[in-house]
Amino acid sequence: MTRFATSADGTEIAYSITGSGPALVLVDGALCHRMFGPSTELASVLDKNFTVHTYDRRGRGETGDGATPWSVEREVEDVDAVIREAGGSAFVFGVSSGAVLAMEAASRLPGISRLALYEAPFVVDDTYRPRPADIVEQMNAMLARGDRSAMISTFMRMVGVPAIGLAIMKLTPVWKKLKPVAHTLPWDLAILGDDGRGAPLPADRWKVEVPTLAMDGGKSPEYLRNAMRDVAEVLGADHRTLPGQTHMYKSSVVAPELVEFFSRAQRTAGPIA
Repeated sequence: MTRFATSADGTEIAYSITGSGPALVLVDGALCHRMFGPSTELASVLDKNFTVHTYDRRGRGETGDGATPWSVEREVEDVDAVIREAGGSAFVFGVSSGAVLAMEAASRLPGISRLALYEAPFVVDDTYRPRPADIVEQMNAMLARGDRSAMISTFMRMVGVPAIGLAIMKLTPVWKKLKPVAHTLPWDLAILGDDGRGAPLPADRWKVEVPTLAMDGGKSPEYLRNAMRDVAEVLGADHRTLPGQTHMYKSSVVAPELVEFFSRAQRTAGPIA
């Protein structure tokens, strides 16, 4: 059943609840929402241990674009609205660009008690080509032309989808599901900020003071694994590489890591023993 939380600017944020136990909020990455992406499956595995809140980020699924212009602050307020519905305190797990949003939220909101992250798509060294400095402007120009397919194609090439894979994807029903949320791609890229240009992460961008777990997949590209090691260092977080996993992780592998981490009694900030 869809429920709605009211964000600070009045936007109704669609969310669902499953399970029982401590509240856990899942934050999706680019193009994903409750009906398209990994969160619903992951929630069905985690709901034995937690009251899992999945939600449609702004501009996706049953959540509207909002009456005010998009900003990182608006998306943080959306996370806050879901946490308030969860009782005012929650664990948070963010994936890909959703991991970066979760980091922003944990830096600003008092209601996040523990934070877990999977493969924030930063480029922190020379193991992957840097994102174009004007990628957000490029995406907005395509959107202004109404060319959502070009937006998706550009994004997929940027994240490493091979030409043959992209050609096949365009022929599948998946492509039609991506187009309605393509306008949110500039927002996700803006959330990443300048941390995609091949330089180490700045030490002062985030002020996360809760125990944090940074994860990546053993079969993921080197640049993502390097990025998460950098995230762990900057946040003072525990770091784990999950053998056999890629950016498209298996819920059966990630869920036990989350259960173990979120179930710990320790509540102090800093590296996790």
